[in-house]
Amino acid sequence: MAGRTELTTLETVQESRSWLFTVRDRYGEAEEAILVPCEDGVEGWINRCMHEPQRLDVGRGVAMRDDEIICPRHGSMYDACSGACDNGEAAGTRLVGVDVTVEDGRVFLTDSIYQFDHEGGLEDDGEADENESDEDGDGGPSSTSHISF
Repeated sequence: MAGRTELTTLETVQESRSWLFTVRDRYGEAEEAILVPCEDGVEGWINRCMHEPQRLDVGRGVAMRDDEIICPRHGSMYDACSGACDNGEAAGTRLVGVDVTVEDGRVFLTDSIYQFDHEGGLEDDGEADENESDEDGDGGPSSTSHISF
């Protein structure tokens, strides 16, 4: 799976504050990944909180504040550049990285573990994920976070 695949542009990630895509690991298993702006360009992360299997981007973009990615369920905040979390339920953990490179304003997937599958999240299989209830009907997860936007 070595090599590189063009994903999007640096400008797109910076303007939208995140970019959701799907990759496959060496066993063919699909995973969602996100690109987020960082001081040196962009960083790539698996789209999952380390506290619980909660998506950070549920299809509407990543919630961010002060260059930190916010878990929509419990409010744990991850540094967008290092992936480290120092607060909330996920304190002491780090997001799983996805290697990307920026060249001439274009973002490339360069990770030897993952192969690009498609832009956007996993296909909807019609079954709700038990960790992503939609109690308020807005398409997002329920939240017990103390963080407000």
